[in-house]
Amino acid sequence: MAGPLAGMRVVELQGRGPGPFGAMVLADLGAEVVRIDRPAQTPAAATGTGAETDTDTDTERMIRGGRQIDLVSRSRRSVGIDLKRPDGLAAALRLIDRADVLVEGYRPGVAERLGVGPEVCLARNPRLIYARITGWGQDGPYAQVPGHDINYVALAGALDPLRRGDGPPAPPLNLLGDYGGGGMLLAIGILSALFERSRSGAGQVVDTAMIDGVALLTTLFHGLRAEGLWSDVPGRNILDLGSPFYNVYETADGRYVTIGCGEPQFYAALLEKLGLGDELARQQSDPSSWPTGAQTLAQVFKTKRFDEWRALLEGTQTCFAPVLTLAEAPSHPHNAARGTFIEVDGVTQPAPAPRFSRTPPDAPRPPSAQSAADTADVLLGWGMDRDEVAALLPDARPVHPLASARQE
Repeated sequence: MAGPLAGMRVVELQGRGPGPFGAMVLADLGAEVVRIDRPAQTPAAATGTGAETDTDTDTERMIRGGRQIDLVSRSRRSVGIDLKRPDGLAAALRLIDRADVLVEGYRPGVAERLGVGPEVCLARNPRLIYARITGWGQDGPYAQVPGHDINYVALAGALDPLRRGDGPPAPPLNLLGDYGGGGMLLAIGILSALFERSRSGAGQVVDTAMIDGVALLTTLFHGLRAEGLWSDVPGRNILDLGSPFYNVYETADGRYVTIGCGEPQFYAALLEKLGLGDELARQQSDPSSWPTGAQTLAQVFKTKRFDEWRALLEGTQTCFAPVLTLAEAPSHPHNAARGTFIEVDGVTQPAPAPRFSRTPPDAPRPPSAQSAADTADVLLGWGMDRDEVAALLPDARPVHPLASARQE
């Protein structure tokens, strides 16, 4: 793989949510990521209880259903190793010995019970970045309590501001906890620890908790509250649809468009396009006028169809964008021009990000159609000989004699 992280080796212990997403980000940028899957015959994989690993809960299986395309698993290989077997644990530790990073998303204490805790791994590989990701963190009253994205977002104080009127809060899918406050923060922590290791030569444990990450994302609003510039009553603030100039409006055909013109010059340009004169512009800094202004704009936007508003406002100085569906977004001219989405093996998906001028990454490789599909090749390529692999995997396909050479 090309990219700024080419040459980095990452071992990912099978998990769900933020761990796989963080590992995907690293793989997208060129790291060699190998995921250790539980073999299908092991109890955790067969029952899906999630009691030790926080993975494969009933909810997760319901969401996944019969899904065959797991794009979050793209660009990496997987091996099937039973960590509860002595030879499996030994093989996993051999991989970890040669890794720069280990990503672990079990509940606190599980990795230690399995024999792959940070004390063991760092004693064997002192340069290892041991990256942990949990919902509640490694300590605290909730540390052993099961939870999911919606719970972490709620307890961090980020869900309540997403209320609209008298209705309940609207969770932003699992983007805020699992991915923004979880997987992205995990990747930042790993890269920060790697930078420090380049000076000290020593590895360390990175403890990433989604509750911490989501709280971090609310920093702006704690500052606004301290200044008296943010109300805990929903719909009264600039960023929570309380203002006419930062809002979502319905069109005549039931579609939606967004306006984000907080700057006076952009709001004035919008009002001119809408034929509303300059009275609302003069009231922009007066929150008491916002409900009336929002109602006025809502009435105006209901007079034209979605495509008519796009024709009038797209590309103008009005901070306008249409609300697109997941199916529509890839073909929008701006996204198409930038290559924001790409197609791999016939499947449209987001491209790796961010962009790099000198070391651009390759296009992602499609996810494997089968779990643990690369066990023999990975073990050979990471230093085990064919007899060791054959003993560990008696039912595996024959090991190609050149497999280790291909991976070194």
